[in-house]
Amino acid sequence: MPTNVRPRSQVPLEYTWDVTAIFASDAQWEDEFAAVADEAAGLARFRGHLGDGPSVLADYFDATERTLRRLGRILIYASNQHEVDTTDQVAAAMNDRAVGLFARTSATIAFAEPEILAIGFPTLRRWLAQEPRLAIYAHYVDTLERKQEHVRSAEVEELLGQVMDPFATASRIHGILADADLVFAPARSSDPDAEPIPVAQGNIDALLTDPDREVRRTAWESYADAHLAYRNTMANCLAAGIKQDVFNARARRYASALEAALGANHIPVEVYRNVLDAFVRNLPVWHRYWRVHRQWLDYEQQHVYDIKAPLTSNAPVVPFDQAVAWISEGLEPLGAEYVTTMRRGLLEERWVDVYPTRGKRAGAFSTGMPGTYPYVLMNYTDDLESLSTLAHELGHSMHSYYTWETQPFIYCDYSIFVAEVASNTNQTLVRDYLFRTVPDRDFQIALIEEAMSNLHRYLFLMPTLARFELAIHERVERGEALTAENMMALMAELFGEAYGDAVVMDPGRVGITWAQFPSHLYANFYVYQYTTGIAAARALAERILANTEGAVEHYIAYLKAGASLYPLDALKLAGVDMTSPEPVERAFAYVAELTDRLEGLL
Repeated sequence: MPTNVRPRSQVPLEYTWDVTAIFASDAQWEDEFAAVADEAAGLARFRGHLGDGPSVLADYFDATERTLRRLGRILIYASNQHEVDTTDQVAAAMNDRAVGLFARTSATIAFAEPEILAIGFPTLRRWLAQEPRLAIYAHYVDTLERKQEHVRSAEVEELLGQVMDPFATASRIHGILADADLVFAPARSSDPDAEPIPVAQGNIDALLTDPDREVRRTAWESYADAHLAYRNTMANCLAAGIKQDVFNARARRYASALEAALGANHIPVEVYRNVLDAFVRNLPVWHRYWRVHRQWLDYEQQHVYDIKAPLTSNAPVVPFDQAVAWISEGLEPLGAEYVTTMRRGLLEERWVDVYPTRGKRAGAFSTGMPGTYPYVLMNYTDDLESLSTLAHELGHSMHSYYTWETQPFIYCDYSIFVAEVASNTNQTLVRDYLFRTVPDRDFQIALIEEAMSNLHRYLFLMPTLARFELAIHERVERGEALTAENMMALMAELFGEAYGDAVVMDPGRVGITWAQFPSHLYANFYVYQYTTGIAAARALAERILANTEGAVEHYIAYLKAGASLYPLDALKLAGVDMTSPEPVERAFAYVAELTDRLEGLL
């Protein structure tokens, strides 16, 4: 697998995403930026008038939608340029300006919800029946009624909108520091004559799966040590992010930041607790897997940098084009329309920015707004894990595609709680297809490894981070300080409990793990949704693969629902009840099943 990171100029155009589909040039973007800035400022004309009548309210919604659609295109064009080269100062400036314009627009329209609340819900529902343009807002009004006690006055809402941009500074500093400014010592091979191997955000995952244990160890230590060198700065950033969550929760009269995060989507706190409780109950499942893994490796001791050590010397090489073919075949149970649309995006419309390049943001994600493609950023490294990640992100993008094609703008921004289900369902279906159709023993071993790597992230790493996240929010809510030292100690304690005696842990380097997630932990109780997402996806994929009557139709209906339903209701429409701990328990049972399969191959 490739571990060297090339400059972007060396990547063929067909493997980069097509931002010209949004704007033909930066100059065109500048023209639109100026026009939208004026248009957004003009929305203030509705202030004080939303209660004048149903037609005025409908005019406001129409005008706001037009502006936000245009603003979305401005944001995605700028952010896509920035994400592929975080060292490009022109792109960074454009991105910062776009984020600032979004924050100013949010502040401008902050009067709306307080004014709508003042109209009163009996009147609002009468207006919905009288004005055809308002009919689509019935679910929005229901949502607003449920959260009315947390909506503040117009002045307070405007102030909360204005602080969005400066509040994002801590996360942006952490991200820029991690992606652009960290200097990583090179990894070393066990071959004393081999050249040092550069370590970068774009290739660290590949290095941690290298068959050479010395490469894995030195890459893992280099990556951790670079973050440790800036632990005080990163801790200060994260502390600021957590304090902002607590501030926002209190400003909106929630009892805690957790309740604020879950309450926005009407998710009971018990759902969060179910994840943490199920994780702790099932730690022996992980301990057994690592014992089997260590037995395969024939190591006396297994360290954290060995967790992704390959179990076969014949790991498959999966070029991007092969991945596209296998993903397309694996997703055929979802129907011809689904696969045809996805392939057009991959092969003709250039949704995906494929390969790691210098300065590119690490990891992978799906992005976009109504009016753009549902883009995917990848750091593809020609292996099964990259194939699986691509399937995952395409699940997000297809979810966006169906939602944007089906729903009015007001319901296009669905929650992460439902988003992680679509992505993981894709992965599950593709993985099942490969288990059934590629019988080669080495391939099967590698596929189990890929699956366990994915499950490790969703059912081990993310629940541990969720426990950490809850603890640091509660510390701030009690008025306690967050420092690099106490966060590292907490992180090491939680991982120590989770690894048990199955994995040897370097407490200092493991303790800095929180700093290696410069976006996740700033998103206010985001990470637990990886666990609920993979659990729901496993349940839905089983229904689809079993040809359960209506399973595919119900699944596509959930993709099309967007935010027009509450998240738990959307998943019930698809066929799974996430208020029950049972889907999470079944996900851990799948970890045990794969461990049995691996032990059988051994």
